[in-house]
Amino acid sequence: MSLHDFDIVVRPCVVRPRLLSFLLTAALAFVALVPVATPASAATQVCVLACDTLDPSQAKQETFPVPDKTLNGRRVQLHVSDADDMAWASIDNGTTGDAVWLDRSWDGGATWDGLLGKASIPSTWTGTRTLMYNITDPRNHKRGLIRACGDAAGVGCTNWVYPTVCDAVCDGTSAGQAAGDDQPIPSTTLYGRTIRLHVDQKNAMAWASIDTGGAGDEIWLDRSWDGGSTWPDGSSLGRTSTPSGATTTRTAMYATRDPRGLLYGGAVRACGREASHNEGSCTAWYRPVPTRARAAADALMTSYDPYNGWWPSSWWNSAATLTSVIDFAKTTGTHDYDWIIARTFDQNKGIFPAGTRSSDAIEGDFVSRSIDDSGWWAIAWIDAYDYTGNTRYLNEAVTIANYVQQYWDTSTCGGGVWWDREKTYKNAVTNGQYLWLTTALHQRIAGDTVWLQRAKTSAAWYKASGMINSSGLVNDGLSSSCANNGSTVWSYNQGLAIGAFTELWKTTGDSSMLTTARTLADAAMSSSRLTVGGVLTESCDVGSASCDDNQKQFKGIFMRNFADLAKATGSTTYRTYIQKQADTLWALDRSTLNALGERWAGTSPNQIDWRTQASALGALTAAAGS
Repeated sequence: MSLHDFDIVVRPCVVRPRLLSFLLTAALAFVALVPVATPASAATQVCVLACDTLDPSQAKQETFPVPDKTLNGRRVQLHVSDADDMAWASIDNGTTGDAVWLDRSWDGGATWDGLLGKASIPSTWTGTRTLMYNITDPRNHKRGLIRACGDAAGVGCTNWVYPTVCDAVCDGTSAGQAAGDDQPIPSTTLYGRTIRLHVDQKNAMAWASIDTGGAGDEIWLDRSWDGGSTWPDGSSLGRTSTPSGATTTRTAMYATRDPRGLLYGGAVRACGREASHNEGSCTAWYRPVPTRARAAADALMTSYDPYNGWWPSSWWNSAATLTSVIDFAKTTGTHDYDWIIARTFDQNKGIFPAGTRSSDAIEGDFVSRSIDDSGWWAIAWIDAYDYTGNTRYLNEAVTIANYVQQYWDTSTCGGGVWWDREKTYKNAVTNGQYLWLTTALHQRIAGDTVWLQRAKTSAAWYKASGMINSSGLVNDGLSSSCANNGSTVWSYNQGLAIGAFTELWKTTGDSSMLTTARTLADAAMSSSRLTVGGVLTESCDVGSASCDDNQKQFKGIFMRNFADLAKATGSTTYRTYIQKQADTLWALDRSTLNALGERWAGTSPNQIDWRTQASALGALTAAAGS
């Protein structure tokens, strides 16, 4: 008997859903019984949605995108689950000793890691299969190809799966079908020839052209998944020569995003060669801009680590960045990054010793001695619940909020939440989070009265605490004598308070809450401590100062909460301010790879990393939704 007697092939046919579900369950249960040899250990393990060597019985789907390979009467078959971004191989109609394995290539099939999961048919069986292996490796910016191979008195392999990248349009599509022809970066010249990069911004496609030349001149594209550092699978794409009698030619179009392979933010450049010389010349690297927000999100996703499910190496920043990505998805209806929500949750819900995720130990359920770090994760999971409807995220937010609640203490300063477990400081960030969280939980838990009362108590305490100074700005916290400590006015403290009072107003209808939110917003726009030349500015954005890894993300948090007030009130003034931030940072603070820095006014010295990218995404998403 062959294991493939039970295969279910996805082909156009009419199958009752319940019958299909039953058959698939039965097939996977049977497959799980098939003996498998120890996988080859030469290749480095890849982990994306799951790690290499996952059992096929756990596959979310099963498709057959390439033809089977017939090998001396045996059938070698490649099975693919796009939902898992993984593949496995099988052989049947065979005899004892026949073998099957996977090859995986990172350079377009020129070389490969072979014998992955090699398995031999055991005695009394006529078939076997490998375990599952990942097709691509977005953590290391590598797009893979994979094929099934067998050995049955001779070796043979199927075709490689997915040699062509497809997004809205697939590799190799004629440039004549482009939705637009943008030439966003300077051309390059070589022996009188002009080499240009062309971009269909809407579909994130690109092509190259060469003109003012002659027969035999060559043109091609290079494509990189890591911003131009490497391009092992994207060298010389669409290479073509100028035909006899012509002075110009162009390549076909190529995609810069591979959503199926979980690769985003691909960069391209145009390269060419004059016929009588060996050397070539290339333009600068460039990432397309389907929309401002999506371009920023694509660039941000190149820093996500799916192995560990976060943006290394900042714990609370990863929570705030996940919130930025979810907000982008909710606002734009883009679902490409939905998979990171579950991946981040599943990979980080457990316990981590100090130094693994944070300088603090993470004690499970995203909590640690830093109360505000825990609060950022609660906010992220409420956002995830709103977006997905999955109650496990709301339950997690409740668990974290209950932990934070333990540090509400009326014995010092009459109330407020401590910033840390050691109870050394009561500050604006922790209490802004607490007010927002208690209100948000009340809004989402049917019949709640407990969280609402806590929110009202928190709001009254916050307004009376003195942290809001006479200018309507939020200082960082309270002194040991429970007075405003006069410390730095940071945008995220201002933003959290704006968002929290806005939500409580929406919940209770208490106009005093809206008045407070408006006072805070108006002060942020008018005070030079937060806005310079109409642009949101931190104190560490000025002169030769630089921001630390925490401060790099503050402005995006402000924009998220400020946008909530703008939407709730319909204020044209607030919307104009939001648009000003988006327009300025896009014009003055963006590279050709869509990298966005700390200083939205584009002044120097500027800092650029994934934290500043997430912050800027917050502003672009706010503008997209206003």
